[in-house]
Amino acid sequence: GAGGWSPLVSNKYQWLQIDLGERTEITAVATQGGYGSSDWVTSYLLMFSDSGRNWKQYRQEESIWAFSGNTNADSVIYYKLQHSIKARFLRFVPLDWNPNGRIGMRIEVYGCTYRSEVVGFDGKSCLIYTFNQKLMSALKDVISLKFKTMQSDGILLHREGQNGDHITLELIKGKLSLLINLGDTKTHPSNAQINITLGSLLDDQHWHSVLIEHFNNQVNFTVDKHTHHFHAKGEFNYLDLDYELSFGGIPVPGKSGTLSRRNFHGCFENIYYNGVNIIDLARRH
Repeated sequence: GAGGWSPLVSNKYQWLQIDLGERTEITAVATQGGYGSSDWVTSYLLMFSDSGRNWKQYRQEESIWAFSGNTNADSVIYYKLQHSIKARFLRFVPLDWNPNGRIGMRIEVYGCTYRSEVVGFDGKSCLIYTFNQKLMSALKDVISLKFKTMQSDGILLHREGQNGDHITLELIKGKLSLLINLGDTKTHPSNAQINITLGSLLDDQHWHSVLIEHFNNQVNFTVDKHTHHFHAKGEFNYLDLDYELSFGGIPVPGKSGTLSRRNFHGCFENIYYNGVNIIDLARRH
């Protein structure tokens, strides 16, 4: 009705869904009860989706977050999200409401259009970025990207050198594995291989973020806000790597190792290497 949303039946199976028309960065939400009524929601969950089919619940402090709602029909309860949501669809799911009334809601959503560069991979392709070594600082490397997939295995990133040195980021059984291989164990006997695994169930068709930072021999590997810091021993400074990065697969199959080595099937968003927007570069060149 004119006073807001009030479903015919008040129970835990009701929700109010919004289509924002395009992917949007949502920073805050606000609620009221039904206008001039005794209908208001005292607590609710917030769910979000890119497709309208595959939903995720808003979480805070590692757990599903129940928002405190209204205590009357007309006061506005405004809530700034601790971390923004990027989605096209939102669902408000009432958990409790005024015992002397029904479910009643008026809502407002705050945010802005989310600008992003997205590229799809079909499991047979890869994107290769070759860069000018003159522009490189050998001591610092920063790679960031987001990905989503329904496949549990696939190569996200690969870079290798002449003597067998390589860095590979690979999805294995829904977990992300960062493998740093120092090639020839005769010249690097102490620390020939580093393998770090982060995350789980990353093949859930939701966006996950990855950040790899390498300064001198300090490496930070971050997946969805969980960071693993480690020091590689001195030899890591001298990784003999080519000036080429491949995303989504290894250009020459069988060149490196014997892991599952499947090409990535899914989407990447906003790939940055040392500040360069790789997807935008590929689109323009």
